Amino acid sequence: MRQIIGGADFRRMIISASASIEINKQALNELNVFPVPDGDTGTNMSMTVCAAAGDLRKLEDPSLSQAAQGAASAMLRGARGNSGVIISLLLRGISKKLKNAEECDGVLWAEALQKGVDAAYKAVMKPAEGTILTVARLAAAKATEAARENNYFEYVHQAAIAEAKVALADTVNQNPVLKKAGVVDAGGKGWLLFLEAIQAVLEGNDIVAPEGGAEVAEQASFASFDDADITFTYCTEFIIGRENQNDPEELRAFLNNLGDSLVLVDDDEIIKVHVHTNDPGIALQEALKYGSFVTVKIENMRLQHTEKVMSEAEKSPKIAEPEKAIGVVAVCAGEGLAGVFRDLGVDQIISGGQTMNPSTQDILEKVNLVPAETVFVLPNNKNIIMAAQQVDALTPKNVVVIGSKTVPQGICAMLTGFNSEGSVEENEQAMTEALSTVDTMQITYAARNSDFDGYQIAEGDYLALYGSALFGTGRDIKALLKALAEKVRDDGKEFITIYYGENIDERQAQKAADIFAEICPSADINLLYGGQPVYYYMISAE
Repeated sequence: MRQIIGGADFRRMIISASASIEINKQALNELNVFPVPDGDTGTNMSMTVCAAAGDLRKLEDPSLSQAAQGAASAMLRGARGNSGVIISLLLRGISKKLKNAEECDGVLWAEALQKGVDAAYKAVMKPAEGTILTVARLAAAKATEAARENNYFEYVHQAAIAEAKVALADTVNQNPVLKKAGVVDAGGKGWLLFLEAIQAVLEGNDIVAPEGGAEVAEQASFASFDDADITFTYCTEFIIGRENQNDPEELRAFLNNLGDSLVLVDDDEIIKVHVHTNDPGIALQEALKYGSFVTVKIENMRLQHTEKVMSEAEKSPKIAEPEKAIGVVAVCAGEGLAGVFRDLGVDQIISGGQTMNPSTQDILEKVNLVPAETVFVLPNNKNIIMAAQQVDALTPKNVVVIGSKTVPQGICAMLTGFNSEGSVEENEQAMTEALSTVDTMQITYAARNSDFDGYQIAEGDYLALYGSALFGTGRDIKALLKALAEKVRDDGKEFITIYYGENIDERQAQKAADIFAEICPSADINLLYGGQPVYYYMISAE
């Protein structure tokens, strides 16, 4: 039985966990009770953990602290969907506890698991029982109890796994929807797979990913500079371990006056800085007021002529200099919907939504391209909101996430709430208030057989959603459109916009609009091409 683990062990554990979740991702997806073809939990968790595995494969002999910090950082940026964000937060808490540790025994591992739980619960506004949070919390509590009996890492971890299995089995009783479907929570199952993969490494049975594996987006490099016209000679980069409460904004102001190409990221425990200056000594001296250096790198850009350096400079992501006070990034899928958002003043579009949740890194890259001091983000999907909320800590720009859960909500926020001349506070309030003024209806199809909320659903049935609730199901899409139109009429809605998807032609869409026009004669009906996948129709009613 293993008493301690080190950096090489932790590296193998994360890579093994990534492989396990990748192998089982479809099984996790199938645990999603709602039959909409979202493919959420397994896919999102796999792509999130795979981001960490990809980075760790590049580290040959990392210390425990390096492996933990590297995994947490990569997962934070690669996090997709709520399940991905939560598992990244669990690892972030674990990494904080393992910081500066050369090895980990049972007591430290129990403390790390608890630190992860604390980080995840802190980020969730209304944590519910019967989820991944429940499984992680009870497993960590059992680990703490076991550590009092035996300080061996493996003993403590086995206790955590045993409790996680019990907790996962009980999720079916804690959540009425899961109980009716007779399945356990998908996120909780994913965390159990993660813990079991760690145990497999302890036993010498590392799990190997299938050939090809999950796709992982390229990770952005922190160093970013353009040396076509060098004004300041030295590219200066450093990381400071935070040791006091001194305001990093004062350091930003100081360095901004000392040089150019400044990037400063304040990430709770550290401050990352990149700046071009002619006097790096002054920059470093000022930085010491905030803590001790973790790393320092100074390069003379006038001497950097190798092909490798030039290639890296070309690939480095750019952070747009502010040209205006506020800008907007929106998430949507479909050429027509993207055009609507652009017409309303959105600066950058992220292609994504149902079935393809963008990662925190995807959102970060688009935010950095907006030439504004403050960037509003419209996720337009409830499973993207948490990933978007992680971006603010990763960019020097001020990021404000508006909690839009549907595309029509996002469009309404831009149409009635956004004012490019208004203040950040005024826009945040107006855009948030606008979300509640629009009702969203959607028609999609059932990805599998299901018994949900009183409906017997067969694979291939049309599904009508009103808000986040199932409104109706059947084989006749015209009947569902009529029922939605009657609901809109009875609710007294006056403005109706129908966005038709990529699998609907204009003739079919016009027939849908005619149904609403006939049933809601006093309403203003607009028909627009959305081009969205998955949903045949997205309908907004105000």
